[in-house]
Amino acid sequence: MPSLSPTMEQGNIVKWLKKEGEAVSAGDSLCEIETDKAVITLDANDDGILAKIVVEEGAKNIKLGSLIGLMVEEGEDWKHVEIPKDAGAPPPVSKPPPVSKPAVPPQPSPQPQISSPARKEHTVGTPRFRLSPAARNILEKHSLDASQGTATGPRGIFTKEDALKLVELKQMGKITESRPAPTLSASVPPQAAAGPSYPRPMIPPVSIPGQPNAAGTFTEIPASNIRRVIAKRLTESKSTVPHAYATADCDLGAVLKVRRDLVKDDVKVSVNDFIIRAAAVTLKQMPGVNVSWDGEGPKQLPSVDISVAVATDKGLITPIIKDAAAKGVQEIADSVKVLSKKARDGKLLPEEYQGGSFSISNLGMFGIDEFAAVINPPQACILAVGRFRPVLKLTEDEEGNPQLRQHQLITVTMSSDSRVVDDELATRFLESFKANLENPMRLA
Repeated sequence: MPSLSPTMEQGNIVKWLKKEGEAVSAGDSLCEIETDKAVITLDANDDGILAKIVVEEGAKNIKLGSLIGLMVEEGEDWKHVEIPKDAGAPPPVSKPPPVSKPAVPPQPSPQPQISSPARKEHTVGTPRFRLSPAARNILEKHSLDASQGTATGPRGIFTKEDALKLVELKQMGKITESRPAPTLSASVPPQAAAGPSYPRPMIPPVSIPGQPNAAGTFTEIPASNIRRVIAKRLTESKSTVPHAYATADCDLGAVLKVRRDLVKDDVKVSVNDFIIRAAAVTLKQMPGVNVSWDGEGPKQLPSVDISVAVATDKGLITPIIKDAAAKGVQEIADSVKVLSKKARDGKLLPEEYQGGSFSISNLGMFGIDEFAAVINPPQACILAVGRFRPVLKLTEDEEGNPQLRQHQLITVTMSSDSRVVDDELATRFLESFKANLENPMRLA
């Protein structure tokens, strides 16, 4: 199992493209491997014969360096090839995990209750409850025990309402009075009566509504390698990168007019293509934002490579528009279409999604007005784009008379790594981005 991306730790065999005994030439496709980013075709390095498929199709979570197949030179007896002893047994084909069953907590052995004048804890058998003062008074007054009911309060507290429900059940004859606790034996040391029979935990239990772990109430969803990596990277980003946010509204009136003119000439570009171009031009003007943080310090990046977020069935992936500052709007549009299709088909090459200096995520097509995106380390910034919407604004005409006009506005929010892009730099970037987007001639 080769390493097909810098962050790859294991892979899945999606499909073998050659059969055992089939001749293979250098450059031929052997199999398809799902990495943490995409499905990539593994090509043969040498001529020969595929003698043995060690790991079958569908096998998952195969560690790097594990043996997945054997090749021999042409003319050798491929039918009797043996697997090296140090190769280890091939990993089994993963099966969907069964529905989880709730863990049964160990039942403690019965302990005699010792009444305490200092603090009362309702701990008759199991389970143990923490009582609110009002609930404790109600239960003692009606000779009831919290173990006969269910705690619904925060952090597992048995509330006044829970106690009143028990009183109603008692009045209806559905429950009986609890047995009185056994009296303190003469053999019990006096100091034993000073504290509660069960000490209060240092960390209060968390109240979970319902029974989420009960059998039949949920279904395990197998996580793909891509989903696992997305979860890991998002968690690392939010926990290690100091995010700062800046928001601006941009008027798309001029962009929409240029776009209509281009459509007449049979040139199809989207508003997002103009946004990518405006970001690229602004990054070229302000190289201090075109940086990354590698753990030791900031790095100035020589090329403006913009990662564009694309939603796929397996998760979010960010193909890269290389050297976007040197591309026109139409060239950017063509690149986005090709890369988006390859991303959804799982056919992106590693060099098409690895790297990047700045990210853009657009949810406008889903009707989202505005949002804040998570930075994609080691990049320092990501621009979140909402939908464009009509807004009435009071402006002045050429003669200075007030006039109510409709404007098409979008809201963009930039998340920036405060270690390399401070608030002042982020604000100036958004000001320049807004000016460039609202004046398409600057993007020519």
